Formats: sequence, C-alpha cells, structure tokens
Amino acid sequence: MTEADGLRQRRPLRPQVVTDENLTQDAKGGSSFSGRVFRATFLMLAAFLTIPLLGALVLLDSPIDPESLSFKEPPLFLGVLQPNTKLQQAERLFENQLVGPESIANIGGEVKLLLSSETPIEGRKMSFLNDLTVTRDGRKIYFTDSSSKWQRRDYLLLLMEGTDDGRLLEYDTQTKEVKVLLDHLRFPSGVQLSPAEDFVLVAELAMVRIRRFYVSGLMKGGADVFVENLPGFPDNIRASSSGGYWVSMAAIRANPGFSMLDFLSERPYLKKVIFKLFSQETVMKFVPRYSLVLELSDSGAFRRSLHDPEGQVVTYVSEVHEHNGHLYLGSFRAPYLCRLHLQSA
Repeated sequence: MTEADGLRQRRPLRPQVVTDENLTQDAKGGSSFSGRVFRATFLMLAAFLTIPLLGALVLLDSPIDPESLSFKEPPLFLGVLQPNTKLQQAERLFENQLVGPESIANIGGEVKLLLSSETPIEGRKMSFLNDLTVTRDGRKIYFTDSSSKWQRRDYLLLLMEGTDDGRLLEYDTQTKEVKVLLDHLRFPSGVQLSPAEDFVLVAELAMVRIRRFYVSGLMKGGADVFVENLPGFPDNIRASSSGGYWVSMAAIRANPGFSMLDFLSERPYLKKVIFKLFSQETVMKFVPRYSLVLELSDSGAFRRSLHDPEGQVVTYVSEVHEHNGHLYLGSFRAPYLCRLHLQSA
C-alpha cells in the first residue's frame, strides 16, 4: 500500500454542521410521533366512552313516549308583558318550615274524605289529582286529574311526554256522583269557576292554554279555548278582585329568547334520549328559574304581569291567591310562601 493510499484511508470524517434546519427536521420527526401517540390515545378514549353511551341509548328504555307538539311563536315580552322585578318585592313567610306549599286556601271546620283516588272513574283510576274549585252553595266540586298514568312526583315526565289522558271532573256532594266533563287534556292543572258560576276555566299546562267549559246557561256542556299561546306554562288559576283571573307560571317561553321546552316540543326523539340519560332533578337544573304571574281580564286579555326574572325571591311560582289586598304566592318546590302587597304590583 502506497503512502497516498494510506493517507486516503486515514482521512478524517468530515465534521457535521449543525444548523437550524437540522434541528427543525428532528423536531418535526419527534412532534409527528408524539402527535400520532396523542391521536391514538384520544381515539381510544373516545371509543371507550362512546361505545357504552351508544349501547345505553340503544338498550335503555325511555320512561316517556312523547308525541310531536307544535306551538305558535310565543308572544313578545313587550307592553303588558314587559319584564320587571315586581315579584321581588314580596316577603317570604314560614321559610324552611314548609315543603313545596303549592296551594293556599282559607279553611275551617272538619276534614273528611269525599272521594278516594283509588275509585276508578269511567274505567280509569285517578293518579294525579291536582286542583279544585267549589260552587258557593258547596254542592258541586270541579277538579282536575292531570293523568291516569303519571303521579305528582312525575310532573316533568308528564309535561315532556304531553300525555293526553288528563280530565276535568265534576263531583256532586249530594248525589255522590262523578262526571267527566272534559277528557283527553294534556296536563290539566288549575281550575277556577267564573264569578257567575256559568263556566269553569282549566289550565292545560302542556298546551300553554286555558280551556273553558260551560256548566250552566245556554252554552251548558260546550267548551272552547279561553286564551291560548300563553307566555309561559300555566299552573293554577285564581279569581282576582277586578273580576278577572290570576295565572301562575313557573316556566316561561321567552320571546325574544330561547325556550327549551318549545324547542323540544317538536323533537320527541331528543326528549326520549334526554330521559334515558338524566333524571328529572337533573333536567330541572336546566330550566331557568323565571317566575311569572299574569292577570287576565274576564275575557282572557292580558291585563298585567309580575316578574321575578331570576327566581331570586319567588321561585317556581305555582299559585297566586288574592286576599285582603295581598297576593299569596305558592310554589311546588320552594320551602316557603311569599306575600306581595298589591300596591307594590
């Protein structure tokens, strides 16, 4: 081997030059690998969570079988319906001494059972007796049975399903007879006799309207709609001193705004999915705590409205009872009554 060959063999390796471009390429290679690991891990986790969820949606039964209901666009919250904070002027009574005091009445004397809910009426059991109104002579009692399928504790399931098995009934205290006056109502709740006792109003909560049934006069036995497309879901109805009616609403249909119940009304499949996954208590947390009291004229026109936009004082209002210049406000969830001086309203 010549000296030249030896020099060639011993030639040192060329030094490697490190540049920003080299570092970038190495970083890209590492980043690409870690990105693939992250995507793979994310997809595995998503599959781990999604597969059981899909299985639950397929295998679990929904407690409700709702129909598609269609409502008109809610009335705008303008004019008489302009939002205010008048209900927040109310004072709380018996706080933490009551549980869901929904109804208020002036009573006295003895208490006795007139009719058992175990007694079938025209072949159907009464499962959700709700409200009543009595004639001045005490002979006739008009009352609502909200459903023969659902009970009081299932009120949200009844509302979301919109079951049409509610009824308006009449009980004669002398003959002990019970008659069905209106059938196929969707969640009938409040009921109130007119001052002249010629008709009875009944709130059809799931249809956001109030029906009227004539119990005397030329229209006896007939029925019509007293007011429809209310700005909220009507519960109890009570007479006002002006000759009209107070209507309480624990949930509203905001306009402008978004009404979850209106949105779901035409999407029964979403309702079924929701109640496969969540309880009534969980769903209630998504219902805005907006209390609304509406006074109607004797013809059903909106006369005035009282609001508690955040439900700060009056929460989930379900009844308004006028007495001696005050409104007494009941709730099916709050642990107190409220009293509002009418001069503040």
